[in-house]
Amino acid sequence: MKRTQKCILTNICLVYDKNKILVINRKKKDWPGLTFPGGHIEKNENFNASVIREVKEETGLNIKKPILCGIEEFKTKDEDRYLMFYYKTNKFSGKLKSSNEGEVFWLDRKDLDKYKLSLDLKRILKVMESDELSEIIYYDKNNKWLSKIV
Repeated sequence: MKRTQKCILTNICLVYDKNKILVINRKKKDWPGLTFPGGHIEKNENFNASVIREVKEETGLNIKKPILCGIEEFKTKDEDRYLMFYYKTNKFSGKLKSSNEGEVFWLDRKDLDKYKLSLDLKRILKVMESDELSEIIYYDKNNKWLSKIV
């Protein structure tokens, strides 16, 4: 049995300050709406460094001590495994600055439902904020995509 497989590695980070959360209103059509900053993990880049880099590129902020708090997995149409690592931190410095990814801004956590959210952001946040949940798994059952949170 083959133990290696092609895999796409990404990250997403919840940056928060008390009841405020940092969001990005993505411009891209493949995943529009409010989400958290993040992106692809580059070849030979460690996971921690990648989330720090992505947050800096998309928000202008320098985050410190991001904590791994969850994971998401699914298969692409080419049967590649796609993994998204969830991080969170309330340690940051710098000046907030939007990028070509979209406008970034602080949002009161309770106001999140007033905005158009990217696919599954509420479920991602549920995992990020939980001490008991760790993963969103997507799977194909009879040609229908289903998911579960564990």
